[in-house]
Amino acid sequence: MKMLTKNFAIATIAATALGLSALSSAVLADDHGMGDKAEDAAETAGQATSDTWITSKVRASFVAESELSALDIGVETNEGVVTLTGEVNTDAQRELAIKVVEDIEGVKEVAADGLQSHE
Repeated sequence: MKMLTKNFAIATIAATALGLSALSSAVLADDHGMGDKAEDAAETAGQATSDTWITSKVRASFVAESELSALDIGVETNEGVVTLTGEVNTDAQRELAIKVVEDIEGVKEVAADGLQSHE
């Protein structure tokens, strides 16, 4: 009887150890998934901050540029792509606005189809 109890105890300990090992792997895998989610959230927040910074920099650059009216040009940034809308007086002003945006750090692309000139 003592031998049966001893074998049962060993089997129970082995099963518990295997179960804890499997549980530990599952928890680690879940933590890795949570890390990915947190990393994705941080990246999204970082991108939103970057987009906001780019938009602010574009608007400030338009204010500093005497040939452009910052009030007449709409600016929106999404994932580094700056979209310009509104109206300017000349094609030269339109091209200047695009050039100003292209020169700003972090800008990946300029979409200016919505920026029209009176010419």
